[in-house]
Amino acid sequence: MQQLDMGLAQESKEKIADTASSAESKLIEFRTGRLIVGNCVDVMRSWKDDLIQLTVTSPPYDSLRDYKGYEFPFEEIAQELYRVTAKGGIVVWVVGDRINGGRSLTSFRQAIYFQELGFSAHDVMIYQKKNTPFTRSNAYTNAYEMMFVLSKGKPTTFNPLKVPTQRHGFEMLTHNKLPDGINKKKLGELKKEKTRTNIWSYAVGLGGTTSDRIAFQHPAVFPEKLAEDHVLSWSNPGDIVFDPMCGSGTTGKMALLRDREFVGIDISPEYIEIARQRLTQSGLSVEIMNA
Repeated sequence: MQQLDMGLAQESKEKIADTASSAESKLIEFRTGRLIVGNCVDVMRSWKDDLIQLTVTSPPYDSLRDYKGYEFPFEEIAQELYRVTAKGGIVVWVVGDRINGGRSLTSFRQAIYFQELGFSAHDVMIYQKKNTPFTRSNAYTNAYEMMFVLSKGKPTTFNPLKVPTQRHGFEMLTHNKLPDGINKKKLGELKKEKTRTNIWSYAVGLGGTTSDRIAFQHPAVFPEKLAEDHVLSWSNPGDIVFDPMCGSGTTGKMALLRDREFVGIDISPEYIEIARQRLTQSGLSVEIMNA
């Protein structure tokens, strides 16, 4: 683990520097995924401070899934995530709540704890599931999870994802509405594109979440496009992307395909093997390590 500690930051710097003089096709050859079998708290404790630019993860919550009996020490994980996150770095924490008997509000409690550690609640985003099958007899169908975007200080990277506008060009636009309620207009330009909202919708299940059948050997898989969109938004090529509970390897796959470094940890050797096979089948280079 000392080799990983000393090597991650230095390798990343060297490879980022290499981007200035190398073709993009050559750069992709350098991007390597590291999958570590171990307790993520113990592994992170062996790392330097301020190492990781971006974490994208969806942790267990409220015992809704059976993760082979492994425990989830949330507070210890949160503390280490704060320490190893680089200044200006981001943690994307995708989490929901138990609903039976009323909402547990676990997601909000966790977000508040992150804030108490020193993270800024940079954004509270919604992951909307387009085709959720779960209905409720006495309430509306639950179709979302929270995506807390937590920053360690002011974010150093934001690459906004855009969507086309319905109309564009110059027209008279309302501005500077005063207490008298009278709309005042002036000539302004509507752009061809605008930044997406913070509600992101994805289809789930085979073909929506992913087409990799092996991924569904894990009990909880989030959409590849969700991971990719966050990777593109909050990191740049050559940055280290991390998932401390990497499960089936979704974050790793999208990070590597987008020319980032990736480090994933999972306490389950079975899940690490699923991730290894999945990444390898996608033609990605993967190194397996034991803590």
